[in-house]
Amino acid sequence: MGRTIIEKILSAKSGQEAYANDIVVAGVDYVMGQDGTAPLAIRAFNDMGGAEVFDRERVAFVIDHSAPSPNEGVSALHKLMREFAGARNFRLYDIGEGVCHQVLPESGEVGPGCLVIGADSHTCTYGALNAFSTGVGSTDLAGGMISGRMWFKVPETIKFVCSGILPPGVYSKDLVLYLIGDVTADGATYMSTEYVGDAISSMSQEARFTISNMAIEMGAKAGLMEADEKTFAWLRRFTKREFRPVAADHDAVYARVLEYDVSKLEPQLARPHRVDNVAPVSREAGKPVQQAVIGTCTNGRLEDLRIAAGILRGRKVHREVRLIVAPSSRRVFLDAMGEGIIQSLVEAGAALVTPGCGPCVGTHNGVPSDNETVISTANRNFKGRMGNSNAEIYLASPATVAASALTGKITDPREFL
Repeated sequence: MGRTIIEKILSAKSGQEAYANDIVVAGVDYVMGQDGTAPLAIRAFNDMGGAEVFDRERVAFVIDHSAPSPNEGVSALHKLMREFAGARNFRLYDIGEGVCHQVLPESGEVGPGCLVIGADSHTCTYGALNAFSTGVGSTDLAGGMISGRMWFKVPETIKFVCSGILPPGVYSKDLVLYLIGDVTADGATYMSTEYVGDAISSMSQEARFTISNMAIEMGAKAGLMEADEKTFAWLRRFTKREFRPVAADHDAVYARVLEYDVSKLEPQLARPHRVDNVAPVSREAGKPVQQAVIGTCTNGRLEDLRIAAGILRGRKVHREVRLIVAPSSRRVFLDAMGEGIIQSLVEAGAALVTPGCGPCVGTHNGVPSDNETVISTANRNFKGRMGNSNAEIYLASPATVAASALTGKITDPREFL
């Protein structure tokens, strides 16, 4: 019987023939914690009697959620992380280096065939690199740091076949929002997803990250894609390591196979307060917005900033809108500066914040006021997500966010192409 991508990776890492619903114990290739989860993992590590990490080259902490620190309590947690990592001589990405889900792929340590655990739900992002990467709790992270192993129930897989080419003004964010709206927020709970078809293969590697990043928003443990030349070209920018790609067998067994023709897809958005409350942008067009956010681990990459700058260049953000931009990493920030993207964004009226999670998590930057409406490129719009439960958050592509920032209301970006 053929196997899916996740079945093949877990078979290789566990040393047994693994199929959906089997229980396996597998060796992990990389372990990551961020400043919202690592302090709890450190406590669990100590409670377990841990001394050293299993491999200092394959463990990393990232300070990105509240970076720079907004208060003395968070500063104490950051200090704890720095001291813990320093004592065990493993990598810590400090403030300004970027979002964990950008800096880890940029490190060159993650690629096809890898198994990665991270104490952050959007660790599924690296599935775009043909890796099984998944979020775990802080206690599991501690166990992984000590042993280098983790138990898994092998997920069943939903296969998304996306045919056709996205029309102008429609992007990978629009596609993944549409898929989530169709499948619903719990339609793939504890499953893996695979994304194939012309619509996926024609996307840039950066656009693919957006798709995999939001697999968790339909409940999935992983959002996997096969590796191709675009994948390896992207990896060659950061590493000389050789990776072994994994492809599903032609007779692999799927829980569901869902087919979509994306050639007539319109720009989409997710309405408050659920990611699966999805509709075409045209249905909400004209609603006033007070804040716009471009960035996060979903859409803060160079391509995303480039798309936004293409709409904003030579124009001014609406006087009643605050536009906040958070590049996903220092490297992205520098590359965007080199292309003149940052200058275009700032001249249009954007406020740049430190590379990292920015306003998304709601702990410091860009907390909205009561009854304000935010349109954001982030991955979640739950009530209170950005720090105020009396605000409303819409999710959309960088193009839609940029267009809306110009007009002061939700706007179809195709008007500015």
